[in-house]
Amino acid sequence: MTEQLKVAIVGASGYTGEELIRLVLAHPRLCLAAVTSRQQAGQLLNDRYPAAPSGLAFQDLDAAALSKLADVFFLALPHGESRKFAEPLLDSGKTVLDLSADFRIKDREVFQRYYSYEAPDDALLQRAVYGQPETNRAALKGAKLIACPGCYPTSIILPLAPLLAAKIIDPDHIIINSMSGVSGAGRKAEIDLLYCECNESARAYGGTTHRHIPEIEQELTRLAECRTTVQFTPHLLPITRGMLTTIVARPAKNIPLPDTDTLLAEFREFYRNSPFVRVLASGKMPRIADVARTNRCDLSALADPRTGNILLYSAIDNLTKGAGGQALQCLNIMRGWPESEGLPQ
Repeated sequence: MTEQLKVAIVGASGYTGEELIRLVLAHPRLCLAAVTSRQQAGQLLNDRYPAAPSGLAFQDLDAAALSKLADVFFLALPHGESRKFAEPLLDSGKTVLDLSADFRIKDREVFQRYYSYEAPDDALLQRAVYGQPETNRAALKGAKLIACPGCYPTSIILPLAPLLAAKIIDPDHIIINSMSGVSGAGRKAEIDLLYCECNESARAYGGTTHRHIPEIEQELTRLAECRTTVQFTPHLLPITRGMLTTIVARPAKNIPLPDTDTLLAEFREFYRNSPFVRVLASGKMPRIADVARTNRCDLSALADPRTGNILLYSAIDNLTKGAGGQALQCLNIMRGWPESEGLPQ
């Protein structure tokens, strides 16, 4: 094995940061060189992760100090914080994979409509490459700044991409219901996320204002090559991790309803070179339990002649394929390594 690449995880004490630690430690080409956390600065990492290198401790460092410790930086920080590290690290010649929303949305005006803080500079936004390998693989090679997708958009874009690209579905009539485990909200102390508030219950939220809407529409518009509009409702499930999405779409204007086998054939052709997308057999439905702790997305589709609708289904692990695993998949592609190396399937 060649010399390992030194990586740092900035914001390593959250759920996404913990997932990245797990995955980086298992990757044969990576060396975990630094982890940061304001809350846990000074604590030894292997007190929480026995497999971690002895002596490695959480640090609270600025970008200038961090740039001397690693070559690749995963930013697992809250929205609005990543830009404070990304720009100076890029100026130092480092590679940055950001898991916040700071660089996902290209239009600054749209960004500021959904987020309560100012968008990054336009030059930095345009430099960022959207990090979904299955729909943007070629653009990842040689990139230095990756805007890793959100978990909801990942579970939504993957089932829709093949059919929008093939002009099979109407881009103006897409209704999406997604259900996420509580870890999707991050590690924070909020009453709505307490065990007693979530257990034995489920609820919808953010029906018309959810921050992932512009990200979803931006990427679907790119893939469809025309303006695409979605109705998106997220739901919270009383589970720790995992995400299930159901989509109702209409056939594109002036084409008949395709049958189920045709829809599944489109999936298989579109993802023929994608090791982390599994298209299920006709009649099989994705389950969160089947993708837990993997970097896989399971897909299925049905045509309903009674209603004339196309039904799409997906399941992912929101912390792996929806966050840390997908970021590591991007790094594999950027470095020219096997795409699935070090990632659980």
